[in-house]
Amino acid sequence: MEDRDISHSGREQQTSPRPFLGEEEEEGAAGQFCDVEEHWEEYKLEGKLVAGGKMGNKDTPEDVGDQSDSSTESLEHCLGDMNNTQAIQSADRILISGIQRNLKLLDDIVKKKELVAQKNRHKLSACRLRIKMLAKQLDHVDMEIEKEEEAGNVAALSRLRAVSSRLCTELEREKELELIIALKLKQNMLEMWQVETEQGKYETLREQVQKDEEELQMQHREQREVRIWKEKSTALQAEGKRRSREKKEEKAQKEYEERKKKILKDARRNHEKAAFFLKQSTARIHEKIAKEEEKTREHMERRIQAVLSLKTSITSNREKLQTLQVLNKAKALEAEKEEMKMREAILAEGGNVVKEIFLHKRQLKHEKEKQAFRELQKSRKIEIVSRILQEKASVHKQRKSQSHTKASKARGGVQAPSLQGTAAWPCREEPCTGAQSWHSPSPPSLAGEGTASGGGSSENIPQGVLWESGDDEEEDKTLLEPEFPGLWDQEYDLHKIPKEEVDPTQLFIRAAKKEMSEEKPEEFQTGILPKQKVPAHEHKGCAFYSKPSCIHFKDFDVGEIYKKKIILTNASYSVNYCRLVGISECLKDFISVHFDPPGKMSSGMSCEFVVTFKPMINESLEGEVMFVAQTGSFSVPLKCTVKSCILALDKELIDFGSHVVGETISRTISLTNSGALGTRFKVQTSAGDRSTHRATGKPAPGRMVTPHPSACDPEEVSTSPVPAGPGKQEWICAEPSEEVPQEPQEPESSSATEQLGQEVSAIRSDLDTGNISNLVELSPEETPVEIMLGKVTEGDIGPFSSVKIPVLFVPAVPGDVRAEFVIMFDNPDCKPLSFSAMGVAVDVPIWVPNPSVDLRICLYDRLYQDCVVLQSRATTTLRFKFEVCKELSKHLELLPKTGYIQAQATFNAQLKFLPRQSLPEDAGSYFNAETRILEVPVTIVILDKAKTVTFTVHAIVSTSDLEISPAQIDFGYCTIYEAVQANVVVTNRCLLPQEFGFVGLPEFVEVQPNDGFGIILPLESLTLDIIFKATKAQEYSFELTCTTEINRQFKLSCKAVGVHPPLELSHSLVQFAATALNSVSEATLDVLNAHVSGNSLTHAVPRVGRGDPAPVGPTAFEFHVPEDCPVTITPSVGTVMPGQRSSIRVSFSPTLSDQLIREEAARRLRGAAVPEAGVQIPSGPPECLTDKGKKDEKKKRRKLSTSIPKQSGENGDGKNLTAVESSGEPKPEELKPDSDAYRAAQAALMRSFTGSFEKYIIPCFVASGRAAGEKGSGNLSFSPYNTLYLELHCPAVAPPVLVTSDNGNNAVHFGDVAVGHRRMKRITLENISPGKVELGFSALNPNGPFLLVRAVGMLEPGESKPLIISFCPNEDKWCFETLDIRAVNSNFSLHLSGHGVVPGMVCSVEGVLDMGYVMAREKVTATVKIQNTSSLTLPFSLQLDSLSPTRDRDRQDIPAFLTSSVQRTEVVGTQNYSGLSVFSVFPTEGKIEAGESQEFVVTFSPDHESLYYSDLLRVVLFGKQTAHKIPLKGAAREHPVFVEGGVPLDVPVESLAVTAPVASQEALRGDPQEPVRSLLLLLEYVDGGGPAEPARAELRVGAMDSPLLAKKAVEFSLDSVPELEQAGIELETPKGTLDRGQEQRVRVSWAPPPDLQVSDPPLVTALLTLKGDITECYRVLFMPRVVSACAPTE
Repeated sequence: MEDRDISHSGREQQTSPRPFLGEEEEEGAAGQFCDVEEHWEEYKLEGKLVAGGKMGNKDTPEDVGDQSDSSTESLEHCLGDMNNTQAIQSADRILISGIQRNLKLLDDIVKKKELVAQKNRHKLSACRLRIKMLAKQLDHVDMEIEKEEEAGNVAALSRLRAVSSRLCTELEREKELELIIALKLKQNMLEMWQVETEQGKYETLREQVQKDEEELQMQHREQREVRIWKEKSTALQAEGKRRSREKKEEKAQKEYEERKKKILKDARRNHEKAAFFLKQSTARIHEKIAKEEEKTREHMERRIQAVLSLKTSITSNREKLQTLQVLNKAKALEAEKEEMKMREAILAEGGNVVKEIFLHKRQLKHEKEKQAFRELQKSRKIEIVSRILQEKASVHKQRKSQSHTKASKARGGVQAPSLQGTAAWPCREEPCTGAQSWHSPSPPSLAGEGTASGGGSSENIPQGVLWESGDDEEEDKTLLEPEFPGLWDQEYDLHKIPKEEVDPTQLFIRAAKKEMSEEKPEEFQTGILPKQKVPAHEHKGCAFYSKPSCIHFKDFDVGEIYKKKIILTNASYSVNYCRLVGISECLKDFISVHFDPPGKMSSGMSCEFVVTFKPMINESLEGEVMFVAQTGSFSVPLKCTVKSCILALDKELIDFGSHVVGETISRTISLTNSGALGTRFKVQTSAGDRSTHRATGKPAPGRMVTPHPSACDPEEVSTSPVPAGPGKQEWICAEPSEEVPQEPQEPESSSATEQLGQEVSAIRSDLDTGNISNLVELSPEETPVEIMLGKVTEGDIGPFSSVKIPVLFVPAVPGDVRAEFVIMFDNPDCKPLSFSAMGVAVDVPIWVPNPSVDLRICLYDRLYQDCVVLQSRATTTLRFKFEVCKELSKHLELLPKTGYIQAQATFNAQLKFLPRQSLPEDAGSYFNAETRILEVPVTIVILDKAKTVTFTVHAIVSTSDLEISPAQIDFGYCTIYEAVQANVVVTNRCLLPQEFGFVGLPEFVEVQPNDGFGIILPLESLTLDIIFKATKAQEYSFELTCTTEINRQFKLSCKAVGVHPPLELSHSLVQFAATALNSVSEATLDVLNAHVSGNSLTHAVPRVGRGDPAPVGPTAFEFHVPEDCPVTITPSVGTVMPGQRSSIRVSFSPTLSDQLIREEAARRLRGAAVPEAGVQIPSGPPECLTDKGKKDEKKKRRKLSTSIPKQSGENGDGKNLTAVESSGEPKPEELKPDSDAYRAAQAALMRSFTGSFEKYIIPCFVASGRAAGEKGSGNLSFSPYNTLYLELHCPAVAPPVLVTSDNGNNAVHFGDVAVGHRRMKRITLENISPGKVELGFSALNPNGPFLLVRAVGMLEPGESKPLIISFCPNEDKWCFETLDIRAVNSNFSLHLSGHGVVPGMVCSVEGVLDMGYVMAREKVTATVKIQNTSSLTLPFSLQLDSLSPTRDRDRQDIPAFLTSSVQRTEVVGTQNYSGLSVFSVFPTEGKIEAGESQEFVVTFSPDHESLYYSDLLRVVLFGKQTAHKIPLKGAAREHPVFVEGGVPLDVPVESLAVTAPVASQEALRGDPQEPVRSLLLLLEYVDGGGPAEPARAELRVGAMDSPLLAKKAVEFSLDSVPELEQAGIELETPKGTLDRGQEQRVRVSWAPPPDLQVSDPPLVTALLTLKGDITECYRVLFMPRVVSACAPTE
């Protein structure tokens, strides 16, 4: 079908419509239609074949006889037919469309031909019509000519004759045109008929195409029907699958329900069984607990008895020790006496005293050691025997317990697994003998247990051991120890059982310590735990700190679940670990701890554990969470407190002060609940005090008090609740059974109480002494209630809230009033709180409702007014006047000064207050200068009654000054292109906020912020910026005015000098966009020189202030950029001519500080080395380290990058640590920028870079003249005041994309690459920004060696993609290029570099490597040396053309021997019959380093005789470049003799027929001998103008170095010498002998004789005979001839 489609497409291309240009195209179209007809015949034939195939398909089921009509097989059959039909349809459709196009083209040709013929007919008819008209006109003219001839009109006759000739000419043209048009018409008609004939031929084709179209339509209908049937069958199958799936689901649902019912039934049954077993287990547990308690009690009694016995034994041992000490002293004296005697004896004998005594002491010591060793052996034997006996006893007990357990199981008893484990646990403890001491640390949790250093104390024995040996008798032990404090020295209740001793948690701690002692017997046997030591420090205290230090569940609710996460930090100096032991017994039902042991933790590391609290009862709990660490046990306290009410009053005493009868004064007291539980309160008067108490009398006395004892008794006051703070009292109501401790009263409240008591006692004494007669006590019924409660007397107070309780004072009777109140609470845990209130009532006829007139804050020199209201309770009109103290009469005035007030009426007086500046001096004691408070008493004198009423005027007098610092500003020299800023501080000395503003500012001054306007708060200082910008070159001196809202003005003096520099900058401020690190942002600005004229009258000229103008001419500039500034200005120095400008480029390239990178790298190296160093420097002695620890230490030491010396002992800790720090700690200055640590630190800092913003001000110095180094430069006129300043705003951000490969190195170095070869580099880019980044790349040099192979388009956040760049140099040079990578707001560059190297090699063989003659089936080798002269490592391979994979294809060409010798190019000659290569080389591949050489061994190993062994050895570099070609050549003989020379007479290609070598040998040995080979020696004599030289040639005869020639030499001889001499041929050495490995040259020369026939050159034959192992004959043909000097030789 594919071939058919291709042919059809070809036909479509051939039958495409073309424009008609002539007859050739029509013929081509006819040819196309012929091709169409041929293709149509082919199409019909294919259709028949396809139809036959269909019929074959239809008959196949009938032949086979398969009658299975399943729906699946029929569907597949229909699908297969449909696929075939579709293929046929597509092919038919293509062919039919092509035929239709061709038929349409034929119809178009017919229509065009008809149109052309119709046009030609019209032209012919028009031409004939013109001919008729011209003939008529000619006849008419002839008639006119005849008339004029008759008339004799010559003029008309000549005119008519001319017209007649013209008409004749036109008539002839028309006739010629008629012939032409008729011919064309005939031709067109002929063509049209031909086309119509062709059209008639294809009528059958049209009909056939129509039929095919109908068949295609039928096929389409059939396909639709098949598709519909297929969809229906698919729908039926889907319906069947759905029904089966529903059935399966129903079945699965039923099975699930049955399984669920069964599970529920089993669960109920299991629950019943579990409940039954649980009851039994609970009963057994209770019994077990009771037994354990009984056992514990017995154990404690035994312990008490043990302690008592220990005490008695210690007492007896003390006496024994004293006795022993006396005995030891006596023995020592005796020994000294004996030694003295021995000395005297030795001296008497004349011996060496020192030596003899030394030997004697050593002998005694040896005997003591022997005795001690014997005793030690005995004790060890006893110990072993005791242990064996104990083990037997324990085994016996265990067997008994097992038998008992089996018996109980047999009886049906079930024991809980937990109880079994608990019962079996103590039995697993090993017995502790008296010789061993178990010394544990004394943490706070175990402080109650007494610990002694002696080994005989029973309290040092683990609890389990004591339980195990409960029935055994304790052995008597003797304590040979000095005196120490024991339990009897303390007040210790022996009958009180400590909680820790019966707590299973403590037992578990002891078991854990037992395991630790087994793990580290050396430490625990000696009783020494490892101390946490570092050089010069020793850790003391708990090894772990918890955060928080106390676990406090506060204000919990029953039923809720609370969780807290606690962090444990290793606070020791070395590696430690911790393990959870448990929690207090009282907390086990409510507290659960989740703790995963973290293993070993380094110092400073932390771990977490979670405490879950589920309260079940509403009670406060306290306990601890216990842990055990390597250094001992520790605990974290835990507290759970219930909700409580914490109630407090803000004050105890409410003092209303003095008030006039009839007023109503209100005060409030606050009740605060700082607890989480609310309650209901009720305020009432205290018991026994139904109402207020007072003492009344006449108005004379100054004080009136109540004689009630509750109001004045100091003891009553002291029994009130203790205040919780100044003026507060507090009750904490949490637990009813506990007493709340009272806090000590603070000094202020105590002093206030004492003062109050003193005043009350003073008042009592006054009343008792002077005014007892005037007192009249009122009955309780007559006493009015003057101090009462407000509206709030009871209510609810919620948690963490407060309530204000109002108290009212309504004075009715003059005198002192006091009342006591108590607050009761519904919560029984909260005790009542009490407070008291007191006031003084005054009775005057005129009183002021507002006795204190507060004018608040007043300013000097401002008038303030207020209204003073007087009220009268008298029944008559009263006259009064106001009196103000003399000191304040200038400042305070009341109008009117004298007035009348009507009975039972009010009077309004006006108060005027105008404080002047002299107020502080005038007021005296009424004014406090520090607080600025003024208190002025004003007296109202009632003239008729001689009574006075006073009220007080209060005011805070403040100044309204604003202080400006400094008072004068000098801006200095300022150019007209810049602004100078100075800061001033404005301070408000007033106590009121003031509005201020700088008004009337000149145009060259600006005040910021808010343009100099604002509000300044009291005593606040604001910093304002005064910005000065000179408009022209002059000296400025001006004042700034700051005005306040009250129209006060404050001056600020300013001066400056304006400078007009010769140059100016187009932009003085450059704001760079946010630039990523290692990216570059650029800006361009100009330096302008507008100074073209020195005329100061027409325009402003450059000058400094009022100085001389700058000269007109070239002006130089220079930008000074700081060293650490990441800004580059190009050019930084230049000269600007007058009226011109110079462009400069400012580049901002932010980078990380080199010092910062070095410090980060050093910190990282230190961080990597510190854990390893911590492993290497042990905190304990070296003996504590095990062999395994030493091995691990050695392994870790190998991993360290810095060497750390090993400690030699404990005393060298500090020195070794110093050595570690000095040698191992890297210095930032020593790190190199190309090191891995430097690059890693740089990448880490770039990742963590958060951005920065820097401002730089770059000065530009200006000088008149040319810059240094330019033509015409000389002395420059420089002024520092002409300096211009360029401000740069440089924001830096982190780059969105980082190079992560090669430690973030942006330089890609390809190294040395051979010219023409390509090397790839993969650079990984990572997106470190939070959003997507789309990258763009700059274009590399299209003719350069670098190529961007794979670019990166889009990077997702955190995604990394590789960027592939290749380097392919084309010449020997260094190549550098920069690839810019652009992101959204940043760009960075990759610096590409590489070195193109031309690979150079030198071969030791130049030309052909001739291996010479070799015996067949023998080998000969040769060495070829190749040297690499380039700087590149060259990979090479050696290839032989005979082994080339394309050799078989190349041998299909014409054989080489059929071409001339000039045209022969084949280099591969004869090969071995065995198929192995005749030439081989070793090695065949490898690498040659730069400057090195490589030797190759070439082996020649022929397997038969041939003279044309050859091959080509190629040295290929990089697998594709041929560096050298070495032709290989060799010859092989069956015999060790050879002859070489002359012109070859045979072809260099062997025959395919292989001749037997034996036959040739027999032929050689037989007689007569036949020549083996013919040799042609061509002797050409050159006939020229020069001297005549004879023609020369030579033959080479040789003998190989073969063992066949070991016996005799080779003889050779050349016969026919006379004939040769006759022909003029001379021979040198025609005979000779050859030894092994020798060669002989037979030289031949010829000079032409005089009678030589040039046209007939002579040919002389000679026979060359060689005699070696065999005899060989060679026919030598000598052909001399004469050639001219200019003739070419063949």
